Amino acid sequence: MEKKYRASTGVDEFYYGVLDATGAAIIAGEIERVEFLQTITVDMPQEAVRAYGDNKTAEIAVSAGNISVTGAFHKLPIEDRKVLLGLEATEAGLHSYGSEDTPPYVACVFAKTHEDGSREWVGLTKGIFLRPNINGQTKQEGTEFQNDEISAEFMDREVTGFTKDKSVLFGYDEAASTTKRDALFQAVFGKAYPGAPVV
Repeated sequence: MEKKYRASTGVDEFYYGVLDATGAAIIAGEIERVEFLQTITVDMPQEAVRAYGDNKTAEIAVSAGNISVTGAFHKLPIEDRKVLLGLEATEAGLHSYGSEDTPPYVACVFAKTHEDGSREWVGLTKGIFLRPNINGQTKQEGTEFQNDEISAEFMDREVTGFTKDKSVLFGYDEAASTTKRDALFQAVFGKAYPGAPVV
């Protein structure tokens, strides 16, 4: 098999779904899209732990840290913040942050894009989003757009096809191919890619 060395040049198609607490399905409801993703970082720290004996290294093991995600959007709509952060809202349309907010477990998918039209799809299996800071800046001589940043913490979850629980999945599709994308959506959400033809 020929190796691919194309670097990604963008990000696109951020989707999320609230995990079904009853366990009847992977997600409850539909897959939601948040447009205009600007940047996303999936931090997966690891540390090498050494055991010593006879004045040398006897063994090395890997200790995996917590998986965290930070994303920036041109704008994160209130409707999505309400779902992702478990916010309470009034009938008059007011939303709130409070000490008893309970964000739901969610799964997410996004795509890293390449100039030739190929995509690397990344799936995050189970995590919760954390409320963002509220920032503002005065308008000066020129107009500057301010983005919305949000972070999340993810953990392992059982995923069909793997023998051990997983937190991050990925697959690469050549231009015009959707095989890995479709498999990833089924694995992460238990549903087909939105807009995909029903077979």
